[in-house]
Amino acid sequence: MPSIFEDAVSPYLKGLPPYRRGRPFEEGGRESVSGDWVKLDCNENPLGPSPLAVKAIQGVLHGINRYPDCQGHDLKERLAERLGLSPAHVALGNGSSELIDLCARCFLGPGTEAIMGDPAFAFYGRVVQAAGAQRVSVPLKAFRHDLQAMAERITPRTRMVFIGNPNNPTGSCVPPHEIAAFITALPEGVIVLLDEAYREYVPDALQPDTVRYAKEGRPVIALRSFSKIYGLSGLRIGYAIAPPDCIELIDRARQPFNVNVLASAAALAAVDDAAHLIGSRRLNEAGKRYLYQAFEELRLRYVPTAANFILVDVERDGEQVVRALAEKGVAVCPTVRYGLRTSLRVTIGASRENERFIAALREVLTTS
Repeated sequence: MPSIFEDAVSPYLKGLPPYRRGRPFEEGGRESVSGDWVKLDCNENPLGPSPLAVKAIQGVLHGINRYPDCQGHDLKERLAERLGLSPAHVALGNGSSELIDLCARCFLGPGTEAIMGDPAFAFYGRVVQAAGAQRVSVPLKAFRHDLQAMAERITPRTRMVFIGNPNNPTGSCVPPHEIAAFITALPEGVIVLLDEAYREYVPDALQPDTVRYAKEGRPVIALRSFSKIYGLSGLRIGYAIAPPDCIELIDRARQPFNVNVLASAAALAAVDDAAHLIGSRRLNEAGKRYLYQAFEELRLRYVPTAANFILVDVERDGEQVVRALAEKGVAVCPTVRYGLRTSLRVTIGASRENERFIAALREVLTTS
């Protein structure tokens, strides 16, 4: 018998399952995250957070009985200063995922469309459906966003185009000149959401000038995150860069106090820790080279990455391989929900983690 809640729910939520991203070492709470697991499934920074961020958190613990600054003035001013913008160009979010949701709530609704790559970050499609809009999926080309094909799918109903750069789960980037040409040719009324959660791992030559778009008042919203290279995934904090009239709308939609005291303090400290960023990049590049070589020795195809994870084709049921790796204490991400049934996504870890993963993968592929 249907419940009163099921009868009353928004029609756009019907058929949308709860977001569940289980990890094998957490199933049923039987084993602690601190156990002897190699955790390469969620694109976290194996180096951990900045020591300056940890110190900043410790310094504000005594004040957590007070509400945070609702506007996030200090962090917005520091980010704006680094970017050469004003604080009016910056919005803060409970992770960049909240900002994706807020953008969908601001600009999408019944009768509108949003274009995205396929495969791309699964959360894009969820927020589009929850907003009552129509999702338009455009297949990737050589594992990269096909901006020409996406432009051809724009109609009078199109309100947003989602571009993950680098794209999750493929790790691929679109060259800046292609993004610039795409934005220049946009018809009026279409907004580009440029998800740059992994930007700090991207080589300088592949980074689009999203700050310029904000200065020029272009219909572009760039999202960045403290969850990846900054190592603050557990605190949930990210930010948007856009023209001030767009930021004002996002601020209308967000909840008050959406960024907590600890997250704000940690981000404010982490953003200036150049040594931590340099060390994180070096660790990632070394791990990338090791994994590339190991995949080539195993004769496995992979997608060259501009992020901190690699998509690799294991040429057999990917979910079975993920389960077999979990039995050996190694967690990686299956990609069946992205339509990539024989692949898996592996975070680039520290050297010991990468070595354990490859040893376990070699054993699984040999015995299966």
